[in-house]
Amino acid sequence: QVQLVESGGGLVQAGGSLRLSCAASGGTEVPYAMAWFRQAPGKEREFVAAISWENSAYYTDLVKGRFTIARDGAKNAVWLQMNGLKPEDTADYYCAVGPTSASMSYDTSLRYVYWGQGTQVTVSS
Repeated sequence: QVQLVESGGGLVQAGGSLRLSCAASGGTEVPYAMAWFRQAPGKEREFVAAISWENSAYYTDLVKGRFTIARDGAKNAVWLQMNGLKPEDTADYYCAVGPTSASMSYDTSLRYVYWGQGTQVTVSS
């Protein structure tokens, strides 16, 4: 029932920045955690960052120090500020929403119930 719409993807040179946005609508599952995952061609979907209902942030070591996740709970929106982009960051990025009561870790994809359609990020050398 929840609709997630991502935006902000595109083509950028290595070392550049992008800001991804995700807006949620039509849902009643609150409180909730929000997260970003990514999937490169031929690879499994992997965790990027998550933010709890209490605004605690979690990052994969691959992006820590370069990416920042933030949310606006009242607007049901989450952002991913990506700085110092590398070619290995190239992937489809997906916004996800899941319950805070889940027993799984924030970096586990099965924790999340609703997923956006994805936005593509391409980082050139």
